[in-house]
Amino acid sequence: MSDDGNKSCLSTAEDYTSILVCMLHAWEDWAGLGRIEDYLSVMEYLLWVFTPLAVVFILPFLIVILLYLSILFLHVYKRKNQLKDAYCNNLWDGARKTLATLWDGHGAIWHGYEIHGMEKIPDEGAALIVYYHGAIPIDYYYFLASVILQKGRTCHSVADHLLFKIPGFKPLLEVFSVMHGPREECVRALRSGHLLGLSPGGVREALFSDETYPLIWGTRRGFAQVAIDAQVDSDLWEHYGFSGGSMRGFVFRVNAVDLADTVQQAVQSLIDQHQQIPGNVMRALLERFHTKHKEA
Repeated sequence: MSDDGNKSCLSTAEDYTSILVCMLHAWEDWAGLGRIEDYLSVMEYLLWVFTPLAVVFILPFLIVILLYLSILFLHVYKRKNQLKDAYCNNLWDGARKTLATLWDGHGAIWHGYEIHGMEKIPDEGAALIVYYHGAIPIDYYYFLASVILQKGRTCHSVADHLLFKIPGFKPLLEVFSVMHGPREECVRALRSGHLLGLSPGGVREALFSDETYPLIWGTRRGFAQVAIDAQVDSDLWEHYGFSGGSMRGFVFRVNAVDLADTVQQAVQSLIDQHQQIPGNVMRALLERFHTKHKEA
């Protein structure tokens, strides 16, 4: 408002309230507050543009930071308990349970993570667990934490050899029994009575899978041959729950090709049943605020 406008406003004001209104308008013009709505519109637009970018690029870095904090905890724990090594056969049990509690809480609070069918994981003895490999398999990390807390067991995991080359990851991989194979080592772990988790799609599935969640297993059937060679149960797991149940006796009457196809169909069935296609980040964020329990 110009000086003439201000004078006109003040000259026509009939009471104290009108004078205050005129002074308020004059102050808004002087401070440039009349353009605030334009600024807010621009900020709203920028927020709409950059929110998906933040979800895609910033959140993965938070997961990496959490992983390195876990590694730092292991180093501190080792220093504190190094003198107890000679007197304790299970030095890392406390560290595993502490980190499992941390990751389990993160999954529950941040993602509302739930597991249906945990009773299908045996309390003792060997079992092979097959899962879909997302871009970042954080749901599998939460699963490992749940197994430690609910079953009191450590699930051995098969990971790509590139993971073993990441600086600082060695203590974390050793404490949580992560290995890169080969097949003989997987068979040995199962025959020793351990749980073994692996993803047939691996890094290829993580990199090239998209919002339709296709299984990119190719002709990989080594996991099926491992189950046959080790002669153990084979349970199927996907990040929404369990399916398939125990296959004791069944695995020994089929070859690796047939067993691999059966497992792939079962995992695909879980995706079809529980995952909305195509996947959508914003929809997933909105669903986070709804308490909707999935059926087992």
